[in-house]
Amino acid sequence: MAILTVRLTEEEERLLARRSRSAGMKKASFVRKLIREQPFETAADVLADARKRMGDVRLRVTRR
Repeated sequence: MAILTVRLTEEEERLLARRSRSAGMKKASFVRKLIREQPFETAADVLADARKRMGDVRLRVTRR
C-alpha cells in the first residue's frame, strides 16, 4: 500500500476534522472517499453536480 503525505495548514486541518466528523468518518477514511470520487471532466459535469446539490443546507456560499 502506498503512503500519501499531505501538508495542511492549521485551518485546513480543522476543516478536514469538521467535515470528517460530520460525515461520521475518521479523517483518513474521509480523505480516501474524496480521492475515489469521480473528477469533473467538463463544465456540464460541474453543472450536473451543482443541480444535484441545490438546496443542500449543509453547503453555503460566503462572500469575501
